[in-house]
Amino acid sequence: MVCSKANIIKIINKDTMKKLLSLPPNLVECFHDIMNADRKEWFCTSDPVGKKLGSGGGTTWLLDECRRNEADGQDVMEWLGREKRILLHAGGQSRRLPAYAPSGKILTPIPVFRWARGQKITQTLLDLQLPLYEEIMEKAPKGLNTLIASGDVYIRAKEQLQEIPEADVVCYGLWEDPQLMKNHGVFVASRKSPEKLEFMVQKPSVEEMAALMKDYLFMMDIGIWLLSDRAVKLMMDRSKDDNGEMKFYDMYSEFGLALGERPRIEDRELNSLKVVVLPLPGGEFHHYGTSREMISSTLTVQNCVMDQRAIMHHKVKPHPAAFVQNAVINIGLTEKNAEIWIENSFVGKEWRLTSRNIITGVPENDWALPLGEGVCIDVVPMGEKSYVARPYGFEDKFKGDMRDASTLFLGRPAAQWLEERGLKADDITGSTDLQSAEIFPVTDNIDDLGCVLAWMTCRADDARGKRIWTEARKMSADGISAYANLRRLTAQRKAFRMENLVTLAKNHERSVFYQMDLEQAAEDFAKGGMDLPEKLPEDTLLLKKISDGMFRARVMEIKGNPEAKAMEDRAFGLMREGLTGVMDLRQRPVMAVYADQIVWGRSPVRIDLAGGWTDTPPFSVMEGGNVVNIAIELNGQPPLQAYVKPSDNYNIILRSIDLGAAEVITSYEELRDFRKVGSPFSIPKAALALAGFLPEFCMDAHASLEEQLRAFGKGIEVTLLSAVPAGSGLGTSSILAATVLGALNDFCGLNWDRQAIGNRTLILEQMLTTGGGWQDQYGGVLQGVKLLQTAPGWKQEPAVKWMPDYIFRNEEYAKCHLLYYTGITRTAKGILAEIVKGMFLNSEKHLRILDAMKGHALEMYDAIIRNDFEGMGRLVRKTWQQNMALDSGTNPEAVRRMTAMIDDLCLGYKLPGAGGGGYLYMVAKDQEAAARIRRILNENRMNDKARFVDMRLSDRGLEVSRS
Repeated sequence: MVCSKANIIKIINKDTMKKLLSLPPNLVECFHDIMNADRKEWFCTSDPVGKKLGSGGGTTWLLDECRRNEADGQDVMEWLGREKRILLHAGGQSRRLPAYAPSGKILTPIPVFRWARGQKITQTLLDLQLPLYEEIMEKAPKGLNTLIASGDVYIRAKEQLQEIPEADVVCYGLWEDPQLMKNHGVFVASRKSPEKLEFMVQKPSVEEMAALMKDYLFMMDIGIWLLSDRAVKLMMDRSKDDNGEMKFYDMYSEFGLALGERPRIEDRELNSLKVVVLPLPGGEFHHYGTSREMISSTLTVQNCVMDQRAIMHHKVKPHPAAFVQNAVINIGLTEKNAEIWIENSFVGKEWRLTSRNIITGVPENDWALPLGEGVCIDVVPMGEKSYVARPYGFEDKFKGDMRDASTLFLGRPAAQWLEERGLKADDITGSTDLQSAEIFPVTDNIDDLGCVLAWMTCRADDARGKRIWTEARKMSADGISAYANLRRLTAQRKAFRMENLVTLAKNHERSVFYQMDLEQAAEDFAKGGMDLPEKLPEDTLLLKKISDGMFRARVMEIKGNPEAKAMEDRAFGLMREGLTGVMDLRQRPVMAVYADQIVWGRSPVRIDLAGGWTDTPPFSVMEGGNVVNIAIELNGQPPLQAYVKPSDNYNIILRSIDLGAAEVITSYEELRDFRKVGSPFSIPKAALALAGFLPEFCMDAHASLEEQLRAFGKGIEVTLLSAVPAGSGLGTSSILAATVLGALNDFCGLNWDRQAIGNRTLILEQMLTTGGGWQDQYGGVLQGVKLLQTAPGWKQEPAVKWMPDYIFRNEEYAKCHLLYYTGITRTAKGILAEIVKGMFLNSEKHLRILDAMKGHALEMYDAIIRNDFEGMGRLVRKTWQQNMALDSGTNPEAVRRMTAMIDDLCLGYKLPGAGGGGYLYMVAKDQEAAARIRRILNENRMNDKARFVDMRLSDRGLEVSRS
C-alpha cells in the first residue's frame, strides 16, 4: 500500500515547479510585488556585486542562494533531487536594449498577437517563455530536475514535443542556416548517430562547418539545457576554486565544450556524462537582445499566422512594424513610420515621429517634440516624484570611451554629440565607458523634462535646455538601472493600460479586445470602475456576441450584480442557436415497423483516454478537437438500452426500467417540457422532438400531438434501461440519448446514419441546456478504439481514425485495465458550465491546458498505434493531471484517498468524463499489480456501493434490431 503523504508530495511538487531568476539587483527587491508573484514559487537574486561569474558560475550562485534560502545546510544532491526547477538568466546590463534595462529584458511587455486567443494585455517576455519550459520539464524523466535558459529569447515549438530520453544533459537545438549558426553555439553530431553529441563548438566560421559537413550534422544551440542532478553538481564544483570561492565559469564555452563523444576540453568526469541533443519540433527562435530585435522578433511572431480566418479583428496597420501598447498617442501613424515601438508612454499631438523610434516611460505631457530617424526616448521614474531623461540611438550599444570616434550616442559619435552642445568628454563623470557616463539629467518638472530631452536630441542650441541639463543631477545608464523606481514605472504602465482597455473595447472591430483573456479584462473593468462598452451590433459574428455576453456577465458577477446570471444564460442561448442552426432539423416520421414489432437499441459506454474537453463547444468550434476514447461493455453487456414499440392509444408512453418511473404524454406542451435537469424523461422527450414530433421539427403541420399520432398510425411507447449509476463519467446521458435517437430513427424511417445520430445528440444536449461536446455519443455509437477529430466551425462532424486493440484485448494486458465504481455521484453540468465560461472568456489558463490536451490526444494515438502499453498507461496519468489542472473539483478528497493507496501500482488512472466521482479507470503496471489493486480496494471500500466492474472492448458500438 502506498503512503498517501508521498502521493500528495508528488502533486505539490508538480504544481509548484520552482522558478529561479537571475535579475538586475534593483529588480530583485520588488519583483514579487510588481509581478504579484508567489515567493514560494519564484526565487530571485542577482550576481554578487563586482564579480563576473559567467553563465556556469551564475547558475551555481543562483542555485546556492536558493538552497541557502530554502534549506540551508541540506546536502546539495539531496536538495537538487527534491523538485524540478527552471533557471532563467536575465541579469545583464541590457546595453543594446536600453528601453527595458531598468526592469530587465525578461519583463519586456509584448503586445497581444493578432492571431492568438487568451493572451493577456499584461503579458511580458517571461509570460511567453514559461509555458514551453514548463512543458519540457513535465516531460523530463526522473533525475532531470534542472532546466537552464536565457531570459532574452522567445522560443516557440509549433509541434508536439518528443519524448525526452534519460541522460545527464539534454540540449535542444534548431536546424538553421550556417550563416546564422556562426553567431551561436553549435552542436555537432555524427550523421550515423544524429541524436548523440560528438562535440560542441562556439561561433564556428562557415568555412569550419563546411569542412565538417561531409560527416557531421549541425544544430544551433537555442539555450535550453536540461541537466541531471549529477551534471549540475559537477558544474557547480567547477564554478568554485579549491577554497569554495566563486570563480568565472562559462556553461557554454567551458562546460559545453567538455561534453560529447569527442569533447574539445578534456575533463574525465564531464567527458563521461551522457548527452542527448534534441531538435525542437517546429521550433522558432526569437531574440530580444537589442532594440532592433525587439521589434523584428515581435513582427515575425505577429506574422507567423497569415490565415485571416484566424484573426478576429479587421485592422490593417499603416506599417506592420509599428507597435503601440500601454500608451496614449494623439498622432496618427503612417506607412513611413517603420520600426516604431511605443509603450508605457504619452505621445501628444505636437510630437513628430519618423522611423526607428522607441518611446518608453514618458508621462503625460504637452511637449512639442520631433524625433528624427533612429532617435529613441526613455523616461525612468526616480525617487518619489523625479524622472530621469534618457535619450539614445536605435543602434547604440552603450559601450566604449566617449572620446572614441567609434562610440555612438544617439546614432552618431559621442564626441560629436558633446561638441555640438559645447561639452567635453573630460567634463563627464565616467566618460571612459558610455554605460557608466553620467549624462542623463534628473528633474521633477514635466515641462523641464521635455525641454531637456529636446536639447539632447534635436535642439542643441536651446539655452534653457542646456541650463536644465547643466544644473540637474545626472546619472549613468548603470545608475538608472540601479536606482529606478520600478513601482512607479509599473503604476504608470497600469494607468495607461486601464485607459487602453476602454479604447480597445470601444474599437473592437479593429482591436484584439475579444481575443484577449477576457477573464482578466473583466476583473480590470469591475475593479477599475470602468463602464462596459456599448452593445454590439446585431450583425456581429455569433462567437464574438457570445464572448461579449460572457464578458459582461463576468463583470456583473464580480460587481455582485444579480443580473449576471441572466446575461450568462443569454450567452449560452446564443451558443445553442449556433449549434442548432447548422442543419435543417425538420423531419417527416412514418411508422416503419409492423404493429407488433419492437425496435431494440443498445450501446456500450465510453472511457476517454485523452483529449476530453477539446470536443466541447466553443473550443471545438474555434479550434477543432482531438479525442481518443474506447467503447466498452460492462459485465458482458451493452449497458444502455432503449425499446420503442407501437401503442394502440394515440399518445406517447415513456418508461424507465431502472428508475421504475413512467409518464404519459398527450400534448405538444407536455412533450416540449424537456429542460428539467434530472427529469427521468428529458432525454426521450427531446429525442422525440428531434424525430419530428414537435411542430418546429416537423415537415408537416398538425393541430395536435394526437392528430399527428393518428396520421402516424399508432401511439409510441419508449422504454429505457440504463444499467449504469447516474453520474458515472462514462458518457451515459449522451450515449443513452444517441441510443434513443438510433431506435427512433429505425422506428420512424428517418434514414439517419451514425454521423447524423451523433450530430443530433449534440443538438439534443443543447436543447436540454446541459451542454457538452461530441465525444461521449461518438465514443459509444462507434465501436472499439478510435481517434476522433473535428475541424473548426459550427458543424462538428468528427473524422474517425481506428486504432489497433492489441493492448486492450491481448491476454498479457487485458487484465491490467481495471474499472472501479467509487460510489461517489456528481453531476457534470456545474463543472461543464464553469469550463465553458472559461473558454468563452478566453481564459489563458483554460486555453493553454486545452491546447495541450489536443496535442496530448495525438501522443496517445501514437502510443496505441505502436502497441506501447506502458506508454499508453503513463499518458492516461498525464490525461488525469491535465483534467485536474483544468478543474480541481474533478478530484475530490475521497478519490484522492483512494488513489493514494494504489498509485505506485498503476501506470496511470483517471476518472472518466468530467470527474468528481463515478468510475475510476486504472491501468495496472502488470497482472500482479492488477491483483494487488483489486485486493487493496476490496479491503478498503470507501462506501457500500464501491465495487469492481468487469469491462471489455465493444466491437459493435450502437446496435439496433427488431423483434
